[in-house]
Amino acid sequence: AEEDLMALAGVSDASIRTSVLETLRGRTPWLFVNLLTAIAASVVIGFFEHTIEKVVALAVLMPIVASMGGNAGTQTITVAVRAIAMREFSPKLAVTFGLRELYVGIVNGVFFAIITAFLSYLWFGQAEIALLLAIAMFINLIVAALSGTLIPLVMVKSGVDPAVASSVVITTITDVIGFLVFLGLAALYLL
Repeated sequence: AEEDLMALAGVSDASIRTSVLETLRGRTPWLFVNLLTAIAASVVIGFFEHTIEKVVALAVLMPIVASMGGNAGTQTITVAVRAIAMREFSPKLAVTFGLRELYVGIVNGVFFAIITAFLSYLWFGQAEIALLLAIAMFINLIVAALSGTLIPLVMVKSGVDPAVASSVVITTITDVIGFLVFLGLAALYLL
């Protein structure tokens, strides 16, 4: 399980004792993939440049949406990857796990939507922005839970080690969806 957690970060137990070159060979490809996926999220943000220029508070709040989604998804992925590594996942258990994580995503989505909306309102004094942040938070935490369940399973079926690649994929999904929802709603309702 410890090896899986290290792989989730793009490192391995051997990297503690390996040369700099070997360590770079193991980590650099995933950092490169992460760079490409970060560019994808940046492109989404770029689509809403005009919206962000008009409502600067959006730029301040965007990292909250992205960070919460990424961390929630990583929590789910960590449990899923461990279950896969321990050979605890069966098709029936995968469905049960997925439903449980969906419920967790809904509850966390409601809870953190309320908290972030309240804080946003205190910070900026704009109920519309607070509401949009709450909606984006709710949706992104549900997406994170579902993606965190499905990504490792799809990777196993595709022959890709989910411990190595899942974190890059979940970050991209939650960043892109979170930004699309938050900025898309802002473009529709605030301008």
